[in-house]
Amino acid sequence: MKINPYEHKVQYYETDKMQIVHHSNYIRWFEEARVDFLDQVGMPYEAVEAAGLISPVVSVECRYHGMTRFGDRVLIYPGIEKFNGARLVISYEVREKETGEVRCSGRSTHCYLNEEGHPVNLKRVNPRLYQIYMEAMDLEFAEPLPPVI
Repeated sequence: MKINPYEHKVQYYETDKMQIVHHSNYIRWFEEARVDFLDQVGMPYEAVEAAGLISPVVSVECRYHGMTRFGDRVLIYPGIEKFNGARLVISYEVREKETGEVRCSGRSTHCYLNEEGHPVNLKRVNPRLYQIYMEAMDLEFAEPLPPVI
């Protein structure tokens, strides 16, 4: 199975007085790309919640490489960096669609909790979801990442 990067067109409200995307929006784009990624691998977040699980963000980091402006289109390439059943680390690379220039990179770490808010290991409580994540670690993008500029 091959997946597609998530595409986002920068909206005016996402920019600051300098007409550059405000840094906080990249974190939102990570979430949009993560939800899209989970949809593509066959485990939409709604299904995770329907299984009685939640997956809060434990940490997030973002590194800015270049400026993104109103009207730009970016492709966000998410991927599972680490997964052990209890914690999931997803990495992200945000690239300008036309040039392939890296604008931002980062990662988010998530844990899994049951409905009572207690930590769980997916391998034990939901082997199907665990297997989906394990298989998603080796997915490739339908189109290769453009060269870094």
